[in-house]
Amino acid sequence: MRAAPTILHLDMDAFYASAEQAAKPSLRGKPVVVGGLGPRGVVATASYEARRFGVHSAMPMAQARRLAPNAAYLVPRFQLYRAVSDQVMELLGRLSPLVEPLSLDEAFVDLEAGGTADDTASALEIGERLRAAIREVTGLTGSVGLAGSKMLAKIASEEAKPNGLRLIPPGTERAMLAPKPVRILPGVGPATADHLRRAGMTTVDDLAEAGEDELVRLLGKAHGSSLHHMALGHDDRPVVAERDAKSVSVEDTFDADLHDRIRIRSEVERLADRCVQRLRGAGRSGRTVVLKVRRYDFSTLTRSETLRGPTDDPTVVREAAARLLEAVDTTGGVRLLGVGVTGLADYTQEDLFAQAAGERTTAEEAAQEAPVVADAAAGDAGPPGEPGTKAPQSAEQRAARHWSAGQDVHHAAYGHGWVQGSGVGRVTVRFEEPESAPGRVRTFRIDDPELRPADPLPLVRNPPDYSSWPASLPKSRSGGTSPGGESSP
Repeated sequence: MRAAPTILHLDMDAFYASAEQAAKPSLRGKPVVVGGLGPRGVVATASYEARRFGVHSAMPMAQARRLAPNAAYLVPRFQLYRAVSDQVMELLGRLSPLVEPLSLDEAFVDLEAGGTADDTASALEIGERLRAAIREVTGLTGSVGLAGSKMLAKIASEEAKPNGLRLIPPGTERAMLAPKPVRILPGVGPATADHLRRAGMTTVDDLAEAGEDELVRLLGKAHGSSLHHMALGHDDRPVVAERDAKSVSVEDTFDADLHDRIRIRSEVERLADRCVQRLRGAGRSGRTVVLKVRRYDFSTLTRSETLRGPTDDPTVVREAAARLLEAVDTTGGVRLLGVGVTGLADYTQEDLFAQAAGERTTAEEAAQEAPVVADAAAGDAGPPGEPGTKAPQSAEQRAARHWSAGQDVHHAAYGHGWVQGSGVGRVTVRFEEPESAPGRVRTFRIDDPELRPADPLPLVRNPPDYSSWPASLPKSRSGGTSPGGESSP
């Protein structure tokens, strides 16, 4: 445990939903839910306006629609979220060489290692200036927690939400934690909390008073001992700059169960290709291919095959996944499929099977096998004449388009907009940009030749230069205490 609160935890506020509100002026201040829109979709993020209706992450989308029928329901736009995340992580990287990302919108920072803070006053200064910089660069808000350990910094940022800062002074950890419910501690889920409740322990102070031996008796050696140390406020885990990924995987849940064996194999091969794209994007290779199949009755099967050496060859991964599928009974139907690669390495071993496959498949053949219809939700196409523009489509291809709610589009006459909804051969688009006023709504045929998928626009058109961060940016203009948090201990 540190004598100064120099571990910072940043958590962006309702990240996906807030990014959508920033990109779409007409949705600001209104309930927004981001996630899968199909019958089996799940909520990824809900705006704070939607949370007032009881909507939360990981909730089935059907339940969310019942709770908040008038909310805007949008597909995720990961191209936008990754771009914003890169901006935020670059700011954090200028504070310290030790930045530990947990996800696109969350990270720990060791301020002491970066020489940017060494006491309470300097940590508060950096925390406030970071929040101001994030707002200026991305247009979004984040909540900051500062403490002498990772566990407490994360608890502090959660209590600061939304758009706040909370510092836990070293030496006050035990008193701060004592009245909190046991669920506040890492590793205490619903089942563990219920087990502790039956033993008469509902607060962190109850755990501390029970003693390590009692918790070990209830929960086992590793979990019980760890929980007792956390209840006392002890956490000596360091901030790790590079978290080594153990696997890369992708999966899809289908709106309706798949029964056609040919279609199932086709989906497995498609997932294998996506998995290899992520693998190559991370500059890694892997030795073990894993297939995940969730059947109609929710039973989940996993099968794996270990190759002779690490590979990032899509043909090798596709063929291995297909072989694994042959050993799985899909008679009753399949609701989810996933393909992953484990045993990651930083190199690729020459593989005789891969070489043989490469001789059979030329680059031209691979291009012919690629999907004809782009993933519109990913926003990988731009308006005519701009980067990312796809080749002109035929009338049949245009008629087969699937317009997803929230998707970026560009119209030759009206400019940039986003899809509000589609059906019965029509698509409704609201034309607006992040820095414009709420725009007008227009309806088109789904095959309108002047309407095309587009790339997301930046949330802030001309962000300030932060190349000298943190020294050159202005100090926080938040004016003291922020909503949902504290600016001083």
